[in-house]
Amino acid sequence: MDLMQSSPFDSPSPCSSPLVKIELPGTESWAPSRFNSRTADESGNLILWNSKTGAMSVFSPAQKDALERYLTQEGSTGKLDSFGNYLKERGYIVSKTSDELRQFRVMFGEQHFRSDALELILLSSEDCNFRCRYCYEDFPRGMMEERVRAGIKRLVESRVTSLKRLNISWFGGEPLYGLPAIDELAPFFDEIATRHNLQYSASMTTNGYLLTPDVADRLISWRLRNFQITVDGLAEQHNHNRPGRDGSGTFETIFENLKALKASSHKFFVRVRVNFDRDTAPHLEKLLCYLEQEIGPDPRFGIAFYGVGKWGGSNDADLNVCGVFEANDVRAELQDSAYRKGLKFNTLADRNLPGQGVCYAARPFNFVIGADGKVMKCTVALDKDPSNIVGILNEDGKIEMNEDKFSKWVEPAFESDQNCQKCHILPACQGMSCPLLRFEYNASPCAATVKHSIHHELVAALHARKAGARQVAVGAAS
Repeated sequence: MDLMQSSPFDSPSPCSSPLVKIELPGTESWAPSRFNSRTADESGNLILWNSKTGAMSVFSPAQKDALERYLTQEGSTGKLDSFGNYLKERGYIVSKTSDELRQFRVMFGEQHFRSDALELILLSSEDCNFRCRYCYEDFPRGMMEERVRAGIKRLVESRVTSLKRLNISWFGGEPLYGLPAIDELAPFFDEIATRHNLQYSASMTTNGYLLTPDVADRLISWRLRNFQITVDGLAEQHNHNRPGRDGSGTFETIFENLKALKASSHKFFVRVRVNFDRDTAPHLEKLLCYLEQEIGPDPRFGIAFYGVGKWGGSNDADLNVCGVFEANDVRAELQDSAYRKGLKFNTLADRNLPGQGVCYAARPFNFVIGADGKVMKCTVALDKDPSNIVGILNEDGKIEMNEDKFSKWVEPAFESDQNCQKCHILPACQGMSCPLLRFEYNASPCAATVKHSIHHELVAALHARKAGARQVAVGAAS
């Protein structure tokens, strides 16, 4: 045989062994992960969260010494015991030679620069039947044009064979003002996702006034099953902040629709959003009592609290808004009250996977499509800010993209931000919790993250878990 035709290593030799034994060191040095957050609740339980792995664990006071032994900054050396292996498997401790920032960069790239996902936020109508005091929108046009609907269908059809995931969010104005557009597009999305076996989800941000039982039936039949509906207090506070465009009250109609949903057998989830300011916050305990009575522990309903901001509306000067830390305190008090009443609310445990603190506008696969075909990134800036208009959707389904504007929204901002690179929750928000805040203030948008309220967020997650376990136990007993 010509020895130049093959490698001598491919022929077995009596002097060679088929296996190469690799000797592993018997000991290794361990250090706490740079992405750990921890706190203690009122009973001394230690709550630990790792933003890179998404692990969240609770340790009793009796385990404190064992935990501290591994989480000291000096670290530890030697073979891990069962407790140490538990911490290692969940990412709470890592090898001292690990470069966790480099590992995060790989994770970020896989999440961010994916081509198998498409998320569309569709403005089925840019007009609204409400005139909320803190609203920032101008209501420049009505229902989504037919040519835009045709373009959306062709856009999805052109991408569908490369997709694994399709997410559709209906927004406005008031999206149900554009119900004919939804009637045309929602069944299309359902059908094409079913035919191509896509991971499909659909949601709607609506004021709830037009979400009558027959409308809800239609939407849910097309797998549009997630709704956000805002209620800002009982009738007096709500009707003051969220009146109809003719000045009429809206509270009673919304709650009639919510009660009808509760009475149904449908599978859905409604997040009742409560916006508060310094004037309304003192009255919200009464709303929680009402929700306890009317909704109770029904797992199809949840509640979320948000401080009103000066978001660019005509009434900004008259709004009595809370500061960031003040709003965190109010939210904590309201969540504690909701917990005591058995009301479900979203906690860090529900959104603790890496990347779940990233704003939709920062993702390259997410687009806001206006009623006239404008392609945007942020639902707050909309088309009032020219930098937010990144393209135009044509009727043939192609987007004429302004790459400079687009890249500004989706660039990995943490790479040029030393504060982000040092932060223990970087994998959660990835420095992209709110690109708009970064643009406006040229600073890390930490105000939009859990960073400044981490103690309450972790304790609230523990409370919610206990409440869930209690409801399961009660259900089993009954």
